[in-house]
Amino acid sequence: MPKSRFINRLLFFLATRLGWLFILFYSRLTRITYVGREHFLNLKHSGKPFIICVWHGRILLPVFVHRHQNIQVMVSEHRDGEMIARTIRKLGFGTIRGSSTRGGKRASLQMLHALKQGAIAAIMPDGPTGPRHVFKPGAISLASKTGAYLLLLTYASDRYIEFRSWDRFYLWKPFSRSVVMYAEPIAVPPNLEGEDFEVFRKQIEQKMIELERQADAYFRA
Repeated sequence: MPKSRFINRLLFFLATRLGWLFILFYSRLTRITYVGREHFLNLKHSGKPFIICVWHGRILLPVFVHRHQNIQVMVSEHRDGEMIARTIRKLGFGTIRGSSTRGGKRASLQMLHALKQGAIAAIMPDGPTGPRHVFKPGAISLASKTGAYLLLLTYASDRYIEFRSWDRFYLWKPFSRSVVMYAEPIAVPPNLEGEDFEVFRKQIEQKMIELERQADAYFRA
């Protein structure tokens, strides 16, 4: 077996079996402040369906914050999706496998059913392979069909590392301060299609980009 292939397999093995422990340990090395968390709590207590939307590169701290809350996450069938799925299941998330590029129709039907049954859903709208910060239509389509709200979520830290991956994966440094920030819930009009759908999609995309900017600026104020 080529050395590079062996290393990739070893890394996959370690990530899928120890990743959840890393999240539990490493997330305790940052002091978390919440902004807008009442939006999540109000939706949860109201029983209204909603979809949490997080950019692919800012997923790590939200996974820790929302562990063991019976949230159903749409995760791609790609290799990185397999690592994510195995990790977050250990942290109390359900997973529905599929994405815009593979298994999407089946996954959308499963998520549609979960939302109608009262589950909280979560989607990374620019995953699984980008482009970064492009809000793909899946979450909006599901919300339009079910009456679910969109709840935009991100985080930022005062000291961090940003990797050179396509999603610019973001990780706080030990003993930093972090803010987890929620936007106000967004109601999605029913039966969106055509030009109206695209206009709405671009609006949501800009709202998510702006939320990330607000979080990034939090510790510079």
